[in-house]
Amino acid sequence: MTTHTCYHPRCNDHGQRVRLKHPSTPTPLDAWDNARQSACVVPDGPMPAQVNGIVVESWRHAPTTPDGWEALACSTVIAEPAFNAPPGYKKSAGAVIIEPDHRVWLVAPSNAFAGYRATFPKGTLESGVSAQASALIEVFEETGLQVQLQRHLIDVPRSLSYTRYYVAQRVGGSPADMGWESQAVLLVPVDHLARHLNSPYDVPVINALLNVLGQIP
Repeated sequence: MTTHTCYHPRCNDHGQRVRLKHPSTPTPLDAWDNARQSACVVPDGPMPAQVNGIVVESWRHAPTTPDGWEALACSTVIAEPAFNAPPGYKKSAGAVIIEPDHRVWLVAPSNAFAGYRATFPKGTLESGVSAQASALIEVFEETGLQVQLQRHLIDVPRSLSYTRYYVAQRVGGSPADMGWESQAVLLVPVDHLARHLNSPYDVPVINALLNVLGQIP
């Protein structure tokens, strides 16, 4: 019996190919149009021309330098509290990206890294990079999406990091362009989140999200 070996189309940070041990299964294209259904795309997989009236296309002019990302972050003013991580924790930042139909974007880490079936996009702050710029970078690297931050959501202690989450909206990009750290990107109704998120560290984020959605007309 011949076993097909699947590799991510993008190499890791060391230029090495990433073997996907259990590749994700994409959903049919019509799932993206159904607000009550979860949708999933794999790297370089097909996507509809638009989702919720926003065109799905590669973000060709994404920033390529820390200064570029900082300038993009500064283009939107977000009020937020001081970001002070407890001793021993690394700072990280991410975003909860909400669609007009109230579905939420998730990533499936390649090979279920750190035990995550799926989670919200996030990553460690690099030296000298702000939390807002870091959130934009991590979202783009893990989902291929261009987003605009809207507000501070919550700060959550995780196993090794103290993560600041922002509420964000998608304004462009394509999830098929996800980087090597993600083997799938999902768009999930809020009441389906428990089916996909398996980390207890994501529970406070879900609760904060529900509170925000309760305030949306």
